[in-house]
Amino acid sequence: MKPLAITIGDPAGIGPEVVEKALSGLGVQARVFGRVPANVRHGEISAEYGRVALEAIDEALSAIERGECSALVTAPIHKQSIALAGSRFPGHTELLAARAGLQRYAHDYAMYFDSPTLRVVLLTVHVPLREAIRAIDAESIAALARLTAREYARLHGNAPRIAVAGINPHAGEGGKFGDEETTVAQGVELAKREGIEISGPHPPDTVFLSATRGRYDVVMAMYHDQGLIPVKTLDFEHSVNVTIGLPYLRVSVDHGTAFDIAGKGIADAAPMRHAIEWAVERAERFAR
Repeated sequence: MKPLAITIGDPAGIGPEVVEKALSGLGVQARVFGRVPANVRHGEISAEYGRVALEAIDEALSAIERGECSALVTAPIHKQSIALAGSRFPGHTELLAARAGLQRYAHDYAMYFDSPTLRVVLLTVHVPLREAIRAIDAESIAALARLTAREYARLHGNAPRIAVAGINPHAGEGGKFGDEETTVAQGVELAKREGIEISGPHPPDTVFLSATRGRYDVVMAMYHDQGLIPVKTLDFEHSVNVTIGLPYLRVSVDHGTAFDIAGKGIADAAPMRHAIEWAVERAERFAR
């Protein structure tokens, strides 16, 4: 297998530390992209550090595009620092999608989280909650189900059973607590017509538990925190963020720059080690 491309993320965060610790003793073929400037001011939001992070991503993607590296594993970047550096993207997901020519979230690409306990895909991501709810529509639900089914098979070798979470308490209780579930049900029906194994809307307070007990393979969450709170609570150290829809495998840790402990040598590298091992296990199948 070709080497992984690994970026160190924001040099003022814990990225460089956890990448170095994770690779130590793993025996994984990898190329590390990014530089650590002399006298790093750990924990500081900076255009300089934003540029370093962006340059590392660009160099890693160029190596993948040239066929020199296989999957991409990314350490955390800081959204404010890359904005100061001139990036118009809020984070890795949107930047990588644009580079690959993907335009519509949920239709062309999406954020998917994988752990031994729970797997979740997000219908909406980095928008205020009131806007996320307004953005829910049947076509996007069906499109995300289609994308998830295709990409899950690339990652795991089989088609998934997808459960779609409702929005309101008890999935609306037949309209007593809101009627947004009508739209969700329409999206589920559209996906079923395409032969996708999908069900919902399910009450959001129990559907994640059902998935952890093996009833479903993936839960489609309607908004960011609905999906990420259970994932991070249940298995923070062994959950990975995957950008599905890209022409290559991109995996990231499911944590941020941790500015509060950066530079102290105490950062836990277990999540990065797991992300690297997870990518190695799936890179060859994904590339077929």
